[in-house]
Amino acid sequence: MNLHPIEEPVIARADHPLWRLGFRPFYLLAASFAALSVPLWVARYLGLFIGWQQVGLGWHMHEMVFGMAIAVIIGFLYTAGRTWTGLDTPRGSQLAALAALWLAGRLAMLAAPEGLAAPIDLLFLPLAGWPLYQVLTRSGNKRNLFLVGLLGLLTLANVLYHASALAWLALAPTVPVQAAILVIVVIESVIGARVIPMFTRNGAPGTEPLVHPRRDQIALALTAGASLGWTFGLAPAAVAALAVAAGCAILVRLVGWQPQRTLGVPLLWSLHLAYAWIPVGFFLLALAALGVVSSSAAFHALTVGSMAGLIIGMMTRTTLGHTGRPLKTGRAEPVMFGLVQAGAVLRLCAALGPLAWRDACLVAAAACWSVAFLIYLAVYAPYLWRARLDGRDG
Repeated sequence: MNLHPIEEPVIARADHPLWRLGFRPFYLLAASFAALSVPLWVARYLGLFIGWQQVGLGWHMHEMVFGMAIAVIIGFLYTAGRTWTGLDTPRGSQLAALAALWLAGRLAMLAAPEGLAAPIDLLFLPLAGWPLYQVLTRSGNKRNLFLVGLLGLLTLANVLYHASALAWLALAPTVPVQAAILVIVVIESVIGARVIPMFTRNGAPGTEPLVHPRRDQIALALTAGASLGWTFGLAPAAVAALAVAAGCAILVRLVGWQPQRTLGVPLLWSLHLAYAWIPVGFFLLALAALGVVSSSAAFHALTVGSMAGLIIGMMTRTTLGHTGRPLKTGRAEPVMFGLVQAGAVLRLCAALGPLAWRDACLVAAAACWSVAFLIYLAVYAPYLWRARLDGRDG
C-alpha cells in the first residue's frame, strides 16, 4: 500500500495524488469556494463591509454557476469520462494548469475590472471541455458527446453574461445566468436518471427502481422545452404549462425510483431529496411565469435545493468510491446533507415569506450552506489530498 507521510508539502507537485484525477482538485476548490463565497455575498448584501465593489448580485449569480457548479461538473465529467472510455482525462501538470486557470478566473471576477476578468473567466470552459471531447471521440463514445455540447451552451451563456456586464449587449445579466442554470438542470436530469436508480438498486437491498426509457425521454423533452420557453420569453401561459408538465413528468420518474426505501441510506436519500427539488423548481417556475411568485424562488429551488444537494451528494459518493473507500457514511454526512436541504428551505422562505423574515432567513440559509461545505472539507479534503487506499491509480 502506498502510504504518504502526514507532513506533506503545502504546494503539491504535478505527480502528487491531488493531480491524478479530475474530481480531486475541482471538488476541493469548489467546496472551499462554496464555503467562502456565499457568506461574503450575504455580508455585502447586508452592508457589513464596503470593500470589493465587484461583490454584487451579478457576481453572486455568476460565481455560483460559472465558478462553483462548473468546477464540480468538470471534476465529475473528467472522472466519469475515464470510466466511460478507459482513457486518461487531464491529469498531472495539465490538470494543475486547468485548476489554476479556474482559480485565476475566480480571483479576476473578485478583484479585476470586468474588461480584464471576462477573458480570464471565459478561457476555462473551452479549455476544460476540449480534452473531454478528445477522449470521447478517440474512444468512439458517441453516447456522451452531447455533454460536450451542453458545455458549449454554458460557454455561450457565459459569453452573453460578460457581454451584458460590459454593456456590449442590451440583455439583463440574469437571462444568461438563468439559462445556464437550466442547462445544468438538464445535465442533472440526464446523469441523475442514469445513476440514481442504479445506486438505489445496489445500495438499498430489496428495491427495484422503475426505469422507463420512453418516459425518461418525455421528461427530458419537457424539461428542455420548459427551459427554452422561459429563456426565450414564450407567452406566460405556454411557459407555465410546459413547466408544470415537466415537473409532473420528473416527479413521476422519481416516484418510480422508490425514494421511500432509501431513508436509512444517506448516500441515497440525499440524491433522491435533491432530485425532488427539480419538480418543485419547475412548479415554482410556472408560478413565476404567471407573476404569482418571484423567479428568485424558482431558481433558488433549482440551485440550492437540487444543484447543491446533488453536488454535495455526488461529491461525497465520488470521493469515497474513487479513493478506494467503502460507500458508507459516518456521522458527518447526514449532517452536511441535511444542512444543504435546510439552507434550501430557508432560502425559499426568504423569497416567499414576509419581507421582515428575509434578512434572517438569508443569514440562516448562508450559515447552513457554509457549514455543510466546511464539514465536507474537514472530512474529505484529506481523502482528496492522499493516494487511494487500495493503491490503484486515480
